[in-house]
Amino acid sequence: MATTSSGRVFAILASAAATVSLMQSLITPVLPTIQRDLHTDGSTVTWVFTIWLLAAAVATPLLGRVGDLIGKRRVLVGALLALAAGCLLAAVAPTIGVLIAARVLQGLGGAVFPLAFGIIRDEFPPARVASAVGGMSAVIAAGGGVGIVLAGPVVTALDWRWLFWLPLVAALAVAVAAHRLVPESPVRTPGKVNWFAAALMSAWLVALLLPLSKATAWGWGSPPVIGLLITAFVLLTAWIVYEFRSANPLIDMRMMRLPAVWTTNLVALLFGAGMFACYAFLPQLIQTPTSAGYGFGASLTTTGLLMLPMLIAMAAAGSLSGPLSTRLSGKAQLVTGAALVAVANAAIALFHDAAWQVSVAGAVFGLGLGLSFAAMINLIVNAVPRSQTGAASGMNTNIRTIGASIGTAVVSAIVTGHLQPSGLPQESGYTNAFWLMTALSGAAVLLSLLVPAVRPHRTDTVSTPVGESAALVEA
Repeated sequence: MATTSSGRVFAILASAAATVSLMQSLITPVLPTIQRDLHTDGSTVTWVFTIWLLAAAVATPLLGRVGDLIGKRRVLVGALLALAAGCLLAAVAPTIGVLIAARVLQGLGGAVFPLAFGIIRDEFPPARVASAVGGMSAVIAAGGGVGIVLAGPVVTALDWRWLFWLPLVAALAVAVAAHRLVPESPVRTPGKVNWFAAALMSAWLVALLLPLSKATAWGWGSPPVIGLLITAFVLLTAWIVYEFRSANPLIDMRMMRLPAVWTTNLVALLFGAGMFACYAFLPQLIQTPTSAGYGFGASLTTTGLLMLPMLIAMAAAGSLSGPLSTRLSGKAQLVTGAALVAVANAAIALFHDAAWQVSVAGAVFGLGLGLSFAAMINLIVNAVPRSQTGAASGMNTNIRTIGASIGTAVVSAIVTGHLQPSGLPQESGYTNAFWLMTALSGAAVLLSLLVPAVRPHRTDTVSTPVGESAALVEA
């Protein structure tokens, strides 16, 4: 493919990824406003965020697999149209139930991530794949944070419904561009979609996310929470066993046993927990009134500006990941990124008396996150056969989303566990939460050291034995 054509395809894929990534966090800062406008309670309005995670968790591996079967461009366009439909429904939603249903449709857009990585792997010259994956990872990592920055000005100038009207226009425009200008990938994987496996996966995810999102209201030791968590474990076990025995698995568990894949996915789980918890609770820390004895009482717009260094650092680190790959391996980048994130979380836990301290720590966090995201995807893409790129990168994104739901729920319980008479959280809640994220980041550093060095998988066939894949993973 010519350089000009590759650049055009990358621009379209990056635009698609940015549009979806924005939807991850765009509405998070305005949930209290939505709660008031739609006359609901705090427990219910959190499902506007949680249901997106659930839908994206199911859609990423499922539609990634469909893309491998029938063509990645076709499914990419479909995912963008689903996102647009969800935005339209959300923009006119009269009730919280309709808004939650709209967020399910938007969550299907999460499939854009594995599809974009798969198209890059299929269409780009091998020498440019690492740089393109790094750039795409930077867009995804920064896009979620950009939503926090944009939410304030948009809501101030217009209202919260415009947080859906604007992405609607963007999704439609990118869908048209992708249909016309992105070539259909030549790589196909024979077979069919295993819908029973998809149903099992959806069931254990619902059983996991529901108690995590409701644990603060129901009580962590309550029968519904314990019962659902046990159910989730049983269903997860059944799903894994079924996938291993299936002749047509949704997720090839033999592929998931590759050392570079399972270790990187565990790191992704920890990063997902820390990333979304930071996105959700660092802005709340910044916005806490000074009367609480901490915080800065910042407006929504000021909060976004204080987090801007984090987003710039994410984009810069992700963009540099590819060029750095000739000097610094994917494993080395992952270890470095996890270490930077650990340092940043510890810094926030120790030093949050001045706005500049939080902003600088956020920039370090962004450097680590941008570097690590690009490295994770490159490690996964290079460890599996080309025909399994969509499923493998989709599962990595899926695991990161599951980590996000777990991390957000646990950190929420810590922050809101002890309140002041004013109803504001105690400072110790935030401090303990960021120490927990420091510990998770430290565990990610140790797991990153276990990731084997990987050289690109060179075969283009769709029937590569797992043994051959494993042979390309060097200890």
